[in-house]
Amino acid sequence: MSIEIQTTRLAELSPEQARQLVRRSAVASPEVHRAAQEICEAVRTGGDEALASAGLTFGGGRTHPTVTHDEMEQAWSAASQEIRTAIEHSMRNVEFFHSRQRPTDLTVEPVAGVRIDRKWSPLRSVGAYVPGGKAAYPSSLIMTVVPAMAAGVGRIVVASPAMADGRIDSTLLAAAFRLGVSEMYAMGGAQAVAALAYGTESIDPVDKIVGPGNAYVTAAKLIVLGVCAIDMPAGPSEVLVIADGSADPEVVAVDLLCQAEHGPDSPALLVTDDESLAHKVVEHINRMLPELDRRDILAQALTRHGLIALVETISDALSFANDFAAEHVTVLTECAADDAALITSAGSIYVGHWSPEAAGDYATGANHVLPTGGLARSMNPLGIEDFGTWRQVQTLTEPGLRSIAPTIATLATAEGLTAHRLSVELRLRPSGS
Repeated sequence: MSIEIQTTRLAELSPEQARQLVRRSAVASPEVHRAAQEICEAVRTGGDEALASAGLTFGGGRTHPTVTHDEMEQAWSAASQEIRTAIEHSMRNVEFFHSRQRPTDLTVEPVAGVRIDRKWSPLRSVGAYVPGGKAAYPSSLIMTVVPAMAAGVGRIVVASPAMADGRIDSTLLAAAFRLGVSEMYAMGGAQAVAALAYGTESIDPVDKIVGPGNAYVTAAKLIVLGVCAIDMPAGPSEVLVIADGSADPEVVAVDLLCQAEHGPDSPALLVTDDESLAHKVVEHINRMLPELDRRDILAQALTRHGLIALVETISDALSFANDFAAEHVTVLTECAADDAALITSAGSIYVGHWSPEAAGDYATGANHVLPTGGLARSMNPLGIEDFGTWRQVQTLTEPGLRSIAPTIATLATAEGLTAHRLSVELRLRPSGS
């Protein structure tokens, strides 16, 4: 098995070609969106029956979607000590990192007698969507449930697709048991998102849905937005590696392969100022590819969505990385720490030879639910703030209100909102008038 990866010289591209290179979207195609819309509407109006029907038609469900405590406990009992230790180690590090993100309330007094409190509270209920079915992602269960628990969310509901025989992966069930998950359903795709958002006869709706999923899950999350909050639309997983001549080409190759194996639509980019390194990387990829379990998926991803971008300087590579705003950015340069400090648009950045992306996926404690499709320019990794809301509390004294009354009256009159002005004037009128 041998593949070729598209190569381009960024300096030779026109401004429009450069824009097209970074322009992509985490949002599903119109066809996928329409299909997801039909599924969501069916579940919204048809409840449990429609959910079961969609599960049979599209997969991921079973006649009785509730995952019992016994199923989870049996999976934990059957799990090897190695699996148990890995689950607990990952949980511990994720909890350590996220518990320290808990927001702090703020009180300010812009003028005497006018106080504004900014207060944060955990959400009452959250739905954690965990991909499953053909593959299992206990790591995604940990990344969504542990921060919710650290935030103090009252009710956490897990949805994950079942396999064709109706079972859920045993490692995922074992992790759910260790986490103390009390409400879990075997359901996937757009129908699971709809059930979480709208509720059914047997499933109460949640206030927010978090977690990664396929194109139908992403489309459904955007469809239910407004009825139910979401964390972010999550497109195909992606990686951008910045490397210079000091990088080990075999390490660069495996870092590209590591992310591309997520799916055939996963972009994997190498940006380098060393053309000889690029050639060596491709040689290592073709040497390793036949030995990897997901070699067919990898071949599709790298052939369709792989790219080697040649630049004049590493400074150019950093500029391109900020334009591209990748989900994962790995920096393998001689001055990796200094170069990484200049990257402002990325979901998660991995600095230097000893920082593989896989470490963040499983064990460092950082969250691996990240913005994709260029959304890292303006969106954040999943964090504890995603599991709560802020509110503003405003308290004024009479002197405080008098001090800002002219401003209120002037602006309210300019906007034609007479009652706004009157609401202040009535409060400040002399006693008995």
